Amino acid sequence: MLEVADIFRVHGPAWRQTVQLSLGQLKVMSAIEQCRTAALGGHVLRCSGCAKLEISYDSC
Repeated sequence: MLEVADIFRVHGPAWRQTVQLSLGQLKVMSAIEQCRTAALGGHVLRCSGCAKLEISYDSC
């Protein structure tokens, strides 16, 4: 599923060079880009049946 954060991560750096954004807008965009990434930390879930690991990153 495509999310706004995915679009910001891919196209945000180039887009920010073409438009003038306020500091507040830049902070919001950065927070969205970092949402559910290692930048905000996370935790590892482990299945007790098969021992499969799944990383779950924290949201903004």
